[in-house]
Amino acid sequence: MKTSIKALHWTPRIICILAILLLSLFAADSFAPGLTIWQQLGAFLIHLIPSFILLAFLIVAWKWEFIGGIIFTVIGVVMSPVLFWFNYNKNHSILWSSIIILIITIPFVIVGVLFILSYNKKKKFSATI
Repeated sequence: MKTSIKALHWTPRIICILAILLLSLFAADSFAPGLTIWQQLGAFLIHLIPSFILLAFLIVAWKWEFIGGIIFTVIGVVMSPVLFWFNYNKNHSILWSSIIILIITIPFVIVGVLFILSYNKKKKFSATI
């Protein structure tokens, strides 16, 4: 496999893992004083549900790049206005709501596009052999 195909193969996977890890950091706010350890662990696991779902989608994308690319692109595009609206209602700042979108959802759009590009590049490469 050519180097550019290898880079395009691994880039969306690495970005997706990093984005899931970043999203998982938000689960740390479930630890609060005054709760038992079991309540805190339960809340922590509940907060990690989106990360588990995204990890399942990553496993799908790892095996079927085109389908995974579509899934991640749709997740990023659909969640962007939802997350923007939620944060804008909380802080009434277009700037901060836009920054949150750039940090949380846009990486998944990029990952989706890169998975689709990787699929197409491999398909063209295998057709030339």
